[in-house]
Amino acid sequence: MDSSKKEQHIVRSRLAYSLGAFGHDAFFALLSTYFMMYVTGHLFDSGDKHFDNKMVGYVTLIILILRIGELIIDPMIGNAIDRTNTKWGKFKPWVVGGGVISAVLLAALFTPLGGLNMSNPILYLVLFAIIYIIMDVFYSFNDVGFWSMVPAMSFDSHERDKIATFARVGSTIGGQIIGFVIMPMVLFFSVKQNGGTGDDRGWFIFAAIVAAISAITAIGVGMFTHEQKSLLRENKEETKFKDILKILVKNDQLLAIALSYLFFTTGQTLLNSFELYYFTYILGNSKAFSILGGLNTVVGVISVFAFPLFSGKIGRHKLFYGAASIEVLGALIFAFAGKSLALVLLGAELFFIPQPIIFLVVLMTITDSVEYGQLKLGHRDESLTLSVRPLLDKFGGAVANGVVGAATVAAGMTGGATAATVTAHGVSIFKIYMFLIPIALIVIGIIIFALKVKLDESSHAKIVAKLEQTWGKQFNKGGQDAAAEEPAAQPQPGVTEIPAPVAGTLVDLKDVKDNAFASGSMGQGFAIKPSDGKVYAPFSGTVRATFSTRHAVGLVSDSGVALLIHIGIDTVKLHGTGFVTYFNKGQHVEKGTELMEFWDPTIKKAGLDDTVIVTITNSEEFNFAMLEQAGAEVTHKDNILKVTKKDQATD
Repeated sequence: MDSSKKEQHIVRSRLAYSLGAFGHDAFFALLSTYFMMYVTGHLFDSGDKHFDNKMVGYVTLIILILRIGELIIDPMIGNAIDRTNTKWGKFKPWVVGGGVISAVLLAALFTPLGGLNMSNPILYLVLFAIIYIIMDVFYSFNDVGFWSMVPAMSFDSHERDKIATFARVGSTIGGQIIGFVIMPMVLFFSVKQNGGTGDDRGWFIFAAIVAAISAITAIGVGMFTHEQKSLLRENKEETKFKDILKILVKNDQLLAIALSYLFFTTGQTLLNSFELYYFTYILGNSKAFSILGGLNTVVGVISVFAFPLFSGKIGRHKLFYGAASIEVLGALIFAFAGKSLALVLLGAELFFIPQPIIFLVVLMTITDSVEYGQLKLGHRDESLTLSVRPLLDKFGGAVANGVVGAATVAAGMTGGATAATVTAHGVSIFKIYMFLIPIALIVIGIIIFALKVKLDESSHAKIVAKLEQTWGKQFNKGGQDAAAEEPAAQPQPGVTEIPAPVAGTLVDLKDVKDNAFASGSMGQGFAIKPSDGKVYAPFSGTVRATFSTRHAVGLVSDSGVALLIHIGIDTVKLHGTGFVTYFNKGQHVEKGTELMEFWDPTIKKAGLDDTVIVTITNSEEFNFAMLEQAGAEVTHKDNILKVTKKDQATD
């Protein structure tokens, strides 16, 4: 493929994936935030308020039970995708199949199922439950498959960053633009305006349009993207719900941030879900909701590019407290805004702006708790740890749906209600649900964070340093990971010549600007000022130490040499930005296999030293001889260090 066609293919792939993210998040926004508006306001309007409220309660309870029950199913979905192997790839069959099936079923849920909601309510509830759980399961297949595709689409770290950025922009616009267009489009397609709430016809047509967009963009992902097959991506672990609970109990920092975020995500989702109700039944101006949706779309896109700048300059805990304070302030302004559209928009926007920041802080803390748990428990549980956050979002969404159903029944906002029919008492009840409960949940989340979450950038860097200092010595003592994996190779008699893992200028280890390495406490070795960003395996061996920050890797050769390759100094602070790894823990690699790639300008832009450091962490077992002098220009094929078992004389 010539360069121009290759570039066209890359651009087409990015665009298709971005549009897929747009359709994916538009679907999710309709389902998670606005479906309940249809259920509570339009699905049951028989004229019998008691019957209507009872049916709304049943449907809400079914959704709550099914969504919480699906938390147990989710890990099984991930495992099923991991075991998929087709000529179309691992992920695309689930992205396309899950996307199309869930879209069709979502559109069906925006109907009374042929009038069964009135003529045969029990049969309706049974069919609703069946359709809903099938829809939700296939959406989860689509969701897990879609967001797992980025590493499969390219092995180039820069291209991955671009794909991810395109996807974030697409998902942000897709998730927020629904709020911008929903009421104008629903009312446009409705025969009756019903006080600004629209009718069944308008809601179904709008849902069908969103479902069609979701299905078409999922098909586009299948047609215009390409998965690169590699054993590097094969997952050998099976995630189980009970294992996730065990990890939560044992890892106190993971448990602390999980509890804090659970209250946050539930409170945020709950207030967000009530916003359209506020515009419709309190302001009596559902079309004005488009203004908020438009503001959120613009602010959301800006946040994609702005938040990494904040996270790099402001300490994580300060960032969290600042964002949480703004969020609470926004909720309070919103709560006392009354019918002032200007104050409503101000409060709602102040509530929305900090949400991506809080998400970022939580995600970084959960990621860092991987190493915290590794140091504390003696084994690494990366896949289990990272699966916690999506489960929390789903649980929070499930609870929010249940509360929305109860609130609308209590406030009299069901069965064809309008702003004119909602009483002052109903408004008061609604505001308790919309503001008091979410604010209380968020404040509880802040308190838990303040009291229990101690893991920050500084403590995580110390944890990583401790792991780097100790990991290589465990194999002689039957320590960390010994029970979970096959025994590592023990030091064997013989000579091992270690080449440079990266091209560049050779530096004496004692001259590096990190005392732990320069003093020799991390083991004997050498350093390289890199001229290239590709890192290769210096010998055949097994990957034994990995880090979520992707700045280092620990290998044990087949002859028992434990070697640490560390990219840069203090690069743990980058949290993986600018790094990509091509290995799994426990994987056997051959000499010369590309292990990692790093983007040198990212390191230098952060004001960090890019020196690549190589040490033998079980140095007490060996004698050493340098084969090249400091200052020499070397490639990854040039031998630098000769390592000989101590009970064997060196040449």
